[in-house]
Amino acid sequence: MAHSIIKQRMTAQIEGSFVVFLIGMRINRSWQLHKWLPAFMAMPRMLKELQSQPELGMLGYHLHVGFPTSMVVQYWRSFEQLTAYAGQRDAQHWPAWVAFNRRVGSSGAVGIWHETYCVEAGAYECIYNNMPPYGLAQAGQLVSAVGRKTTAAGRLGRS
Repeated sequence: MAHSIIKQRMTAQIEGSFVVFLIGMRINRSWQLHKWLPAFMAMPRMLKELQSQPELGMLGYHLHVGFPTSMVVQYWRSFEQLTAYAGQRDAQHWPAWVAFNRRVGSSGAVGIWHETYCVEAGAYECIYNNMPPYGLAQAGQLVSAVGRKTTAAGRLGRS
């Protein structure tokens, strides 16, 4: 979905704690297309499923495609919802994970990784200028960065 550029300093607010989940893959052997392409193609299906079912807990995401490494930054309401989705056998993730382990395993053809950050309420800050809604601003609520929200310390409540 295309968003208009907002020509002012903005920040984002999100109620309560949340999770930032980074997940990516690295193509180590580009000629082994049959090993890495199925893993690469599985992520859009998962993201579509998660967008269509907000009750699963994903608040938003951004896909960063590059070579040899691609990554998705995801925002989740809770760690429990993230892990519940990962283990849900009738959802897109579980069969993709099983297929990856069967097809690739530890062959070295393609690397996968993830990092999970549990963010306590108010323990974050962000700034956007001349940007469409992006990152946490897309997952939470976009607000003007004025008053105490002018500085990073202020946005963290430390001014």
